[in-house]
Amino acid sequence: MAERAAAIDRFLAAHGYAGCLRAPLAGDASARRYERLRGSPGPAILMDAPPSTLDVRPFLRIAAWLLGQGFSAPRILAAAPDQGLVLLEDLGDGLLNRCLAEGAAPEPLYQAALDTLLAIQAAPPPPDLPPYDDAKLMTELGLLTEWYAQHLPAAAKADYLAIWQDLLPLVRVGPACLVYVDYHADNLLWLPERTGTARIGLLDFQDARLGPPAYDLVSLLEDARRDVPPALAAAMVERYLASRPELDPAAFKVSYAVLGAQRNCKILGLFTRLARRDHKPHYLPLIDRVRGYLLRDLAQPALAPLGQWFARHLELNIAS
Repeated sequence: MAERAAAIDRFLAAHGYAGCLRAPLAGDASARRYERLRGSPGPAILMDAPPSTLDVRPFLRIAAWLLGQGFSAPRILAAAPDQGLVLLEDLGDGLLNRCLAEGAAPEPLYQAALDTLLAIQAAPPPPDLPPYDDAKLMTELGLLTEWYAQHLPAAAKADYLAIWQDLLPLVRVGPACLVYVDYHADNLLWLPERTGTARIGLLDFQDARLGPPAYDLVSLLEDARRDVPPALAAAMVERYLASRPELDPAAFKVSYAVLGAQRNCKILGLFTRLARRDHKPHYLPLIDRVRGYLLRDLAQPALAPLGQWFARHLELNIAS
């Protein structure tokens, strides 16, 4: 720890921030850590991503692409990738989740977030994005049976994966695009002083992949950290489809439901692992909301075999 602290001090001093005021900010589910810096040469955010466990290069590549397309990712003020240290533009505290908790009207914020998402998906994706292919989706789905439902017999776990093998072909609706992966209200900032799609600030995009367009819409509207009313979610799906008339609406809604179920199964496993293995129990209270979203997805007729599996093995019933 002392060696890491000394490396950070040297990095800050090299870029003019020796002796600045430093205040910790909330991090994410990884080992990544953030601090807000105050003092000369100006406000900034320090990202501390220990290189033994994390690689900041994907973040730097995606940030450069987003900025090049005119989106409001934080500007990179300085970086030492081999040390896992980055100085970022401070985009402020206006997280959508915070704005909503303080009483902001939801619909305008979600419309703005949706319009920015549409613009991201319309842009030519950056080169060399890893694919969000069936192998990756299946690996994530395994988190549910490995952690959340680890008590189930091997045959039940095999049935679960076999059902998913049949479902995943349904998600490939629309041209593959950049998938942000965690496009939700805790990673988006409201920047009303900017215009157009730049009014949405973008954080936590280092896991971006090339995959199906419905994924990020699910991430926005089935948010594990806040309730998104079904009527608002439905209105945003319709707004999305109205902006993309080339998509078949029925097929897209099936893709949306299948990816919603996939994401929520992943999250149930991930949050359980964070609590049990990583000693982060504060994710456990979010599980009921995630189960509720999963039930909403399972109501899609194409997901009937998966719904039957959950009813039989985990007593999760659509009618409950």
